[in-house]
Amino acid sequence: MKKIVVRASAMEEWVTLVNEAEAAAEHPLDDDMESYLVFLLIRFTDKPELASGVLALDYLRGMQLSGQMAQDQLRDVGDKCLLYSGLFPERATRRRVQASYFVDLGRGAYDQLGQRLKNSSATLYQRLATTFVSLMDVLHAMRELGQPSRLDALHAYELWRDTGSAQALKTLRRRTRATPLALPDKEDGPRH
Repeated sequence: MKKIVVRASAMEEWVTLVNEAEAAAEHPLDDDMESYLVFLLIRFTDKPELASGVLALDYLRGMQLSGQMAQDQLRDVGDKCLLYSGLFPERATRRRVQASYFVDLGRGAYDQLGQRLKNSSATLYQRLATTFVSLMDVLHAMRELGQPSRLDALHAYELWRDTGSAQALKTLRRRTRATPLALPDKEDGPRH
């Protein structure tokens, strides 16, 4: 008798992985945010061009464009920033910026997109801007499933301090066994 091997679809595999990461991050996402994250991961699977380009320039181009081209450009910037900050935060170090750079740029792209749209998608992009750090935390947890965090204590502290990332705080506490205090900005006063 032959055995039949049933393989799950790529979507089912990503859904399972995202659900496991949500549990590990102790941060369940609502259906809209979970679906967006799954489709984002599917869309960028096997796309080496993800690493090409300068995101700040892409953002500026998106701000100068109009219509569908602007929407696509700003969405891509937000999506790439989410992937970089969540799955590849070491790219920030290689580009000589902090990981929060990707968070700020990604939030800005989604926010601009939400402001430009006059349809139901506007709400989705506004929510992506406001839940960006939570989505990033789920991606961080996904990256760490079954292995220790590759984020070192200093980068975890910077990410927590700059974005409020719960996952970065967990990593920092695991690495240092301490609860950090955020230092106030010289100009703005306390951050947290």
